[in-house]
Amino acid sequence: MNRKDLQFLANTRLREAQVLFKSGEFNGAYYLAGYAVECSLKACIAKHVKRHDFPDKKIVNDSYTHDLATLVKLAHLEQDRLSLAQTDPSFRKNWDLITLWSEKSRYSMYQELDCRDFLNAVADKKHGVMSWIKQRW
Repeated sequence: MNRKDLQFLANTRLREAQVLFKSGEFNGAYYLAGYAVECSLKACIAKHVKRHDFPDKKIVNDSYTHDLATLVKLAHLEQDRLSLAQTDPSFRKNWDLITLWSEKSRYSMYQELDCRDFLNAVADKKHGVMSWIKQRW
């Protein structure tokens, strides 16, 4: 899987999450929205892998995680995230919310309001996490 594949998958999973939300399927919508963020961060990590370079084994192994806070660091976006969070309280709130997601979210139950808040944190055009990541992938 390459960077373009991960970008495509991130966009697809977010669209699927939005369709599920509109259909009242809040559990799946929540999970897929978080998975979209995971894929988008992995696309940023892939951007740093040079075509003919042998990748660092630790970075490769560490990338096989679902932890969004770890992935943002591996994507070299942590400083940028911290800077934006200082000047944009809405982004900071959105980031804090999406870091509650994990792959275990697929086993959880979510109410409409929680799912709506989560989807907004991911997809908001101005302060959403995906918009911020897409500017860097």
